[in-house]
Amino acid sequence: MMPSGYNNDLEIVQGPGYVAITQEMIHDTRIIPVDGRPHAPAAVRGYRGDSRGRWEGNTLVVDTTNFNGNVAFNRIPVTENFHVTERFTRTGPDAISYQFTVEDPGTWVKPLTGEIVMGTAPGQIYEYACHEANHSMENLLSSARNNEKEAAAKK
Repeated sequence: MMPSGYNNDLEIVQGPGYVAITQEMIHDTRIIPVDGRPHAPAAVRGYRGDSRGRWEGNTLVVDTTNFNGNVAFNRIPVTENFHVTERFTRTGPDAISYQFTVEDPGTWVKPLTGEIVMGTAPGQIYEYACHEANHSMENLLSSARNNEKEAAAKK
């Protein structure tokens, strides 16, 4: 869940026995059981791995294993031994601390840990699509008009 150039919003929803995290980019949704069940058998592997969550006080801890080896962490290829531990802690009314530790003995010599402070965004997550209601359209058009103006000034 590392930030990229755009479409970084998340929607986190909690229901009985589960937490669902939807990423705006491509609308991937992780459905994370928080009912104490064990991970799927090691032979069951997927692109997004197998996540299990638990609560430690007000922190959601998510443990993800069973990756299929066809994934990259920030463009760094990892093996099927890739293991991710995430911690989501609400630190205020408009902020969540997202801490992560990634481990893969086939990729790194020691675990890599980081933290990102996430803020809240008003409204809903929009469909991931390029269309006329795209909120970036104003920036795209103003940039194009600026390029046209610069080209005309050079003539």
